[in-house]
Amino acid sequence: MTVKLSDIAAEAGVSVMTVSNVMNGKRARVGAATIDRVRAIADRMGYVPNIPARSLAASRSHIVAMFVPVGENNSLLVSPHTVAVIGGVEQQLRHRGYHVLLRGIEHEGDVAEAIRGWSLDGAILVEFTDAEIDRITAEGVPLVAIDSYSTNARTVGVRTDDFLGGRIAAECLIAAGHRRVMFAGPPHEETGVVAQRWAGFRSACEEAGLDGADIVVEEVLTSFEDGRELGLHLRARHPDVTAVFATADVLAVGMMAGLHESGASVPDDLSIVGFDDLDISAYTTPGLTTIAQDMPAKVAEASRIILEEIEGGEGPRDPVTLGVELVERGSVAPPRA
Repeated sequence: MTVKLSDIAAEAGVSVMTVSNVMNGKRARVGAATIDRVRAIADRMGYVPNIPARSLAASRSHIVAMFVPVGENNSLLVSPHTVAVIGGVEQQLRHRGYHVLLRGIEHEGDVAEAIRGWSLDGAILVEFTDAEIDRITAEGVPLVAIDSYSTNARTVGVRTDDFLGGRIAAECLIAAGHRRVMFAGPPHEETGVVAQRWAGFRSACEEAGLDGADIVVEEVLTSFEDGRELGLHLRARHPDVTAVFATADVLAVGMMAGLHESGASVPDDLSIVGFDDLDISAYTTPGLTTIAQDMPAKVAEASRIILEEIEGGEGPRDPVTLGVELVERGSVAPPRA
């Protein structure tokens, strides 16, 4: 026999509306004890929500997609930073009664098709370049772009203060006495995030009297293996470099592994600063000094904006920029004399 909301309401001694609020994630309107009682009764009675009917009644699907770009014929492989974003957003939206669809996108033009095909209420774009976001023309649903500097009026950006993060990284290395430094990361022409980190890093170096000859730029993909490969050959290629700013923790940790394999010691032979403050940065030996993003705030803002736009249409149109801070561990030391 199909269990109805009215059956649960009768058993719990509350109104059908109260049961509906609990089941739809609108828990701010219901006391904690009532929530626990209603959910326990629903579980015991074997209640299964009729999602299509609920969506039809609300004229919404209650599905928000998280789109991540993938190469043709490639599986969806995401960075540790993106895994944290996806997990955090899913938790936030689940508690508000929404389902998250994770979908790989081979071409930005596929975004509009996916939105129509799945009748999405909204979508969050993760790991897309600014150029890709600029070309997205999907209409009719809210779009939030994580770590975006795109000027696409269809999207709202939620990002970290990457310029300040780059400055802080440079200031940390310069304060330790380093005068020959490296910037390691993806080509900064392709994404505003890396471009901003590079601009901030370069500005702090120039203010400290370092010129172009003092800064080595290594273009490398953001992965552990690419970082390891760079670390293996770094001292042979750049024997006078004493410190590195890697634009992501996973890249920095890979470099530390490669340096160790090459016989170098961090920080005695080379200092490293990362970016993100992922959990892994505290588990290395030595611990990785890094620029910490406020990940809970990024997740909360992305979730808040998409929900405000879906439910009220009054979300902010200006980008939201979140702060950063230096987390000092053990990977930075003065250069050897």
